[in-house]
Amino acid sequence: MIDRSRLESIVREAGRIALSRWPGHGHALKTWEKQPGSPVCEADIAVDAFLRRELSQLLPAAGWLSEETVDAPERLDGGLLWLVDPVDGTRDFIRGRSGWAVSVALISTGRPLLGMLAAPARDEFWHGEAGQGSWRNGVRLAASTRTELAGSRVPAMALPKADADLITVDQPNSIALRMAMVAADEADLVATLRWGFEWDIGAAALIAREAGAAVTDAFGQALDYNKPDPRAFGVLVCAPAIHGAAVQRLAARVAELAAQ
Repeated sequence: MIDRSRLESIVREAGRIALSRWPGHGHALKTWEKQPGSPVCEADIAVDAFLRRELSQLLPAAGWLSEETVDAPERLDGGLLWLVDPVDGTRDFIRGRSGWAVSVALISTGRPLLGMLAAPARDEFWHGEAGQGSWRNGVRLAASTRTELAGSRVPAMALPKADADLITVDQPNSIALRMAMVAADEADLVATLRWGFEWDIGAAALIAREAGAAVTDAFGQALDYNKPDPRAFGVLVCAPAIHGAAVQRLAARVAELAAQ
């Protein structure tokens, strides 16, 4: 159905386009805010334009949903969708930090079929394929198999007092890279307790799931894609054996925050 090697070349090239503008290599960068607290930069726009052109040519039948493109209802008409975050982790990108990635997923009838993350500032390329597994730099991934919630590694700067029994590890700004850390057994648990968009998580959710992680929304329910409203409340990625305990611990917080 699709030339996977060509898709990988496109996503890698998108990563190179972003890297050529990254302040971490000393490049000047134009930045602004789409709305207060939501930064965007010229790399977001350049990568988005490149990916839309190339991916539309690669698979013309697929619709398009990207953080940096105005949503069009036509995407709901077909079973295939390109789900794109041109630069996930824009804050790290703007600050010259390496915790960002280009995220591309191909969705088929509401489920991720292929997912790729290009993180060239970290010399990493991640990809997953439904039913086939996932890899980082060609090495097959096996997710965390932790069996107890206490002591779990969480990518975070700090944790609430209620989670003092958890352990913080390095936190890239990109939620996709944090999710991928569970896939690579570099973290045991990632949870967000806020409304987020499908493009933030589509590729990484597939990569984590194919590595053996549990992947749901913050309520513990399955994630769906290409919905009319492309949002979900939170994401929970963790070792399968601690998923139930994580859902239970977070339940009161999720209920309160989701109602706001």
